[in-house]
This record gives sequence, C-alpha cells and structure tokens, in this order.
Amino acid sequence: MENQVLVSAAWPYANAYIHVGNLTGAYLPADIFARYQRLKGRETLFVSGTDAHGTPITVRADNENSTPELVYKHFHDSFLAMQKKVGITYDLFTSTHTENHFKVSQDIFLALESNGYLYKATEKQWYAVSQQKFLPDRYVEGTCYLCGYENARSDQCDKCGSLLDPEKLINPRSKIDNSTPELRETEHWYLDLGALQEKVVAFLKSREDYWRPNVVRQSLGQILANDLHGRAITRDLEWGIPVPVQDAVGKCLYVWFEAVIGYLSASIEWAALRGEPDAWKKWWENQDCKSYYFIGKDNIPFHAIIWPAQLSGTGTRFGFFFEGKDNSPLVLPYDVPSNEFMNLEGQKISGSRNWAVYVNDFLENYDPDPLRYYLTVNMPESQDTDWDWEDFLKRNNNELVATWGNLANRVISFANKHWGEVPNPGELEEMDLALIETINKGFESVGAEYESVHLRAALGETMRLASEVNRYLDVTAPWQLVKTDKEAAGRKIYTAIQAINSLKILFSPVLPFTSQTLNEILGFDSCIFGEEVTESISDALGDHNVNRYDSSKASGRWEPQTVPVGQKFGPIAPLFKKLDPDIVAAERAKLG
Repeated sequence: MENQVLVSAAWPYANAYIHVGNLTGAYLPADIFARYQRLKGRETLFVSGTDAHGTPITVRADNENSTPELVYKHFHDSFLAMQKKVGITYDLFTSTHTENHFKVSQDIFLALESNGYLYKATEKQWYAVSQQKFLPDRYVEGTCYLCGYENARSDQCDKCGSLLDPEKLINPRSKIDNSTPELRETEHWYLDLGALQEKVVAFLKSREDYWRPNVVRQSLGQILANDLHGRAITRDLEWGIPVPVQDAVGKCLYVWFEAVIGYLSASIEWAALRGEPDAWKKWWENQDCKSYYFIGKDNIPFHAIIWPAQLSGTGTRFGFFFEGKDNSPLVLPYDVPSNEFMNLEGQKISGSRNWAVYVNDFLENYDPDPLRYYLTVNMPESQDTDWDWEDFLKRNNNELVATWGNLANRVISFANKHWGEVPNPGELEEMDLALIETINKGFESVGAEYESVHLRAALGETMRLASEVNRYLDVTAPWQLVKTDKEAAGRKIYTAIQAINSLKILFSPVLPFTSQTLNEILGFDSCIFGEEVTESISDALGDHNVNRYDSSKASGRWEPQTVPVGQKFGPIAPLFKKLDPDIVAAERAKLG
C-alpha cells in the first residue's frame, strides 16, 4: 500500500442522534482503520461531516416549528461531543453548510457542465396543492414499484436498496399532511449517468477482486438490470446550495449530489485550516493514493455508482474554476467497505419506537472501550448482526475483563509488588523467546486483517494472542515460582510484560482509551495517539464548530514494543469494570 491513505466515513444527517447501529455501520470502522494506518506511519487523512441539507432536516424543522439551520446546528454539535467521548479521531469533521463546501460543490457542477455531462430537462415532480409548493423527494412516500415496500421514499427504497424514479411511485402521499400530491412539470439539471455508464461499469469490474461481494454485486446488478439514465441533481428548495447559473433562481443542488462531494470539500477545508492550501492534492490528485469509503449498505449506490460517475465526469476539469488551468483527474475509490445493518434484541432499530441504544445515552453509564469492543466483535461486515444486552455483558466480563484486563492487571501488580519495577530477566529461555516471537508475529497476522479491512478478524486474532500469554502464565506459574526462585519468576514476568506491551499496540485501534491507560501504567509518559480538539470556524455562512485530530504528540508505531528493565510503573488500576448481570433487565426495560 502506498503512503497516502484517505479514510472517509458516511455523513450523518442532522436530524437524529447517533445510535449503535450508525456507529458500527460506518464511523467506528473508519476510525479503527484510520488509527491502524497512522500506526503504520502512513500519511492518513480521515474526513467527514454533518449532512446539513438533507430533507430529513427540513422535515424535523417543520415538525418542531424550528428552522433547518437551528436543527442542523443542534445535531451537529451533538455529533462533535459524541465523537470525542467515543474516540472517533477525524482529521476534520465539518459540515456541508460551509462556504468552502458550497464553492467546491458548485465547482464540481460547473466542471461536469463544462465536460458535457449535465443537461436540462422538464420533469414531473410531486406538488402539494394544499401548500402550493413542490415537495422534496423525502416528503413523499408510497409503495415501491420494484419490491412492493409500502413506506418507500420517492427517490429510494430502504428495503430493496434501489434508486427510484419518483414518477413511478405507487400510492404517493405527502409526509406533511398525508394528502395525495399531484405531478406537475418543473425544469431541472440532470447528471447524464447514461453517458458515464461505460466508465462506471469498467471501474466496478476493476474492483471485483478487492471490494466486498455485496458492494460489487449490488452495484453492477443495478446497472446491468436497468442501465443508468439521467438523474436530476437539482430541486426546488430553499435550504441548500444554490445552483451556480443565472437562470436557476429558487433551485438548489440535490442533497444526494452535493453530500458525497463533502469528502473532497472537507479535504480542501482541512488543508486550508493547516495553512497548506494545496495539501489536499496528495490524496485527490495522487493516483497511488488509496481512498476508503466506510458506509452502511443503504449508501452503496451513492458511493459505488454515483460518486465514481461524478469523479469520472469531472475528470481533469476540477481546478479549472479554482486556478484557470487543468489539473490531474480526481482519484476514484480504492475500496468501499460497506457494512450490513445491526439490529437490536432481534428487531430493527427504530427511533420512532424508542427501539435504539443511543451512543450518548450509553456513555452516561458505561465506558467507551467496551462499546467499541462489542461493536467490533459484533460488526456486521458480511451480514446483519444483533445487539443483545446479555451478549454485551458476557463479552465485557468474559473477554475484556477476564482474558485481557486481568492479564495486564495481575502481571503488572505482581511485578510491582515483588520488584517495584520491570525485573531483570537475565538470559531468556526458549519458552520465553517463543512467546515473544508469537506476539511479535501478531503485527503481521493482525496487520494483514486490517489491510483487508477485516476488523472483526483483526480483533479476534489479537484476543487469541492475549490468550497465548495467559496459557504461558498458566504453565510457568510465576506466582508460585517466586516463592522458590525469584530470579526465574522475574524472567517469566519480564516476558509477560513485554508481550502485554506489544498487545497494547495491537489492541489500540479498537481500544484506544484503555491502551493509553495501560501505556501509562507501564511507566511511559508518551501518547499512543494524538487527541481530538474542537474549535469554532467563521465564514460567510456564519460560525460552525469542527473536530480536528492533532497527531503532534502521537508516539505509537505498529511494531514490537519493549519496556526497559528497571522502568517504574505508573498508578495501577483495572482497565475494565466487571458489570453486574442486573444491567441486562434494566437496559431491556428501557426499550420500546
């Protein structure tokens, strides 16, 4: 893998709080992967932001007699706070409601138009007679004409995942007042996906050996079954990015078109905030860069079909409107690791039914690393999975506490009691060297799983290695050996400490908080990772807060670690809390 790695996570809509299904679907896997890439020493840029312009925001604003801007800012700030608590280390988490994003999105529009991939056409759009206005697609629901799902949005069916032609929706109804809208003609700009189909199909076929089968199968299947055709990229809206041409009064860029551009605009904003305005080009014009897009399966069409089409259609023209000259073509996605869905106690997560575990609520009662652990070991990488409170309890107590936490705690506590420091081992024996070699090989075996974006497997292999250290201690029994041969016992404890120190790094992409705590317990004053800071940015659209990752103090490296002989320990405390079985019934009682 080349040195530049772009990590992107899907942009959450600013209309609902983040629940565990959202977190394990896109944001957590992206963070784990970005942390691993940084440990490998690669130039890693991890970006995302709040999708401020989706019609879910205007729907919520209408329901609350508020404004879209107030709704967006409320949820955006809640996302920033949640990310810091759970440890999602974006290099920049911004929003689509920034002057920078407006400009970049409009430039992409103009580049596509200049290349001949946009056209204007009159179409029929749902119109609410009762309100005397055209309805955005998410304001209209009905029956999917492909699978029969009765609550499909007019532009996409959440059940079969298909992009829909709004005109073909069966039994349409307005979400505002449940009235039946009527079709009326209006003029819009279209992205000529049909003209880009050959490029998109060739691109998808080139990724068949790299992407998860569900992503390639769904994307190619949709294209080959129905062909691509022009798709409107503008809408009659008041809240959004204005179409940058003179005859477009009252029309904004469609959110599906401009939201994915956020990956690029966030990179450009990140570079500007660093005072290096061209730094984004390392990831977007360098064809050796590997770009990863972490999403849920409902976002596959937009990231595997439409975004590659937009990038291909832009070609070398992007930058024309920035600098007055052609630039290199923009980099297409290297991988789109889409996750399936996580359910809750056997049912689909639903905010309206209060059938959800919200991340902020969880963190009021529990620590972040057990959440990260359970969502990773249960991550829906290849099929839907289920959050089960009893399973969470068992995983926490039997794996985090008993296998890993107790291993670290009892070895270091024992060393501190009998030596007060890391003991001198003398000459290591064959069994000692074998254990250290086994753990050190974990940087290859665990790393290989991370390179393939197999995060569950990477965590499973790390936990297996921790079990190897427990077996070593069961056989060598330094707790008994110290009574008769303190030097030999010190050799075994030294060996276990070195193994634990390396495991600290192997666990750290998933368990960053407790890995840093363990780093300090082992006597180091360094920071494995940097820290995420929140700051306020002002532009022509007003103030907006962002999260930025500061790696200036990061010391972690994806390589075997050594604790020097004689190093004193820091304050010793358990890494994880054993949970009471009563939490299962208490948490289940909150649902529904």
